[in-house]
Amino acid sequence: MTVFSAGATAPIRLGTRGSALALAQSQLIADAIAARTGAPVELVIISTHGDRSSAPLESLGGVGVFVTAVREALLAGECDMVVHSLKDLPTAPHPELLISAVPMRADARDALVARDGLTLDALPPGARVGTGSPRRRAQLRRRRADLEVVDLRGNVDSRISRVLGDKEGVDADLDAVVLAVAGLERLGRDSVITELLGIAGWPTAPGQGALAVETLPTVNGALRSALQRIDHAATRTCVEAERAVLRLLEAGCSAPLGAHAFIDDGMLFLAVRVYSPETGDQVSSAHALYLDDSRTPGDDAAQSVVNELLAQGAAELAPLGGAR
Repeated sequence: MTVFSAGATAPIRLGTRGSALALAQSQLIADAIAARTGAPVELVIISTHGDRSSAPLESLGGVGVFVTAVREALLAGECDMVVHSLKDLPTAPHPELLISAVPMRADARDALVARDGLTLDALPPGARVGTGSPRRRAQLRRRRADLEVVDLRGNVDSRISRVLGDKEGVDADLDAVVLAVAGLERLGRDSVITELLGIAGWPTAPGQGALAVETLPTVNGALRSALQRIDHAATRTCVEAERAVLRLLEAGCSAPLGAHAFIDDGMLFLAVRVYSPETGDQVSSAHALYLDDSRTPGDDAAQSVVNELLAQGAAELAPLGGAR
């Protein structure tokens, strides 16, 4: 790995997947690091098995399939840091890598992109709605059991084109898709949103809207300083709490589970719902604690929530105990 110190001008290599969204997210981090180090930052594009396969995510082992090749490039010295969508990362810490920065989280909500400006409740009976997420499928079934939920893969633009068509002549074959607000905003495509799905009634994936910058533990000099400066403590605490729920439930990152944490007036609030992927039935739990009352507030809040979820039968409702 290249070692950087103050005043260094050697390019910093940032590893990223090659999708439009991954590149947009990585460019945000590249710009922030370049501004704080004075060194150029170049993007190193890495192809992953998840990008090359069109199979459903569950059959590939969940969204963590996008992470392995990027991490291997970092360990091989092909880049100096990598950027992940935090919701894609397995919850178990990597023994040889470090999450050196979690910048301030963007909008964590999901959004509906529908034909004719429709909302979810206004879609006609039997409307075809696309998503590749088991959680979103369960939420759609709970909210509108009459909908036809269609498995969906592909980048953001290709998903939108399934609803709105595109200039290449692709015909729309879906009435709506559900996508993350943060991704749409980062790509400048938020104008296609027809409904914002509120967190209170539609909790999203643990870590959704947040990014993680991963490095070797030996990172130092100007790069380490820059990473420390873009790390956002409140975001890190919240996403650690959300992801601790996955870890404690031994649930994979594609589990039908929604979680959201936030901090207000010195208190950490954590709410979680676990869904049946077949019926949309759910169990839920919410807890809060004062940050000053715990050395590990995220873990402690998550443990309280998990205890209650298991007591309510979460393990019988959803497939837990999966790969982490």
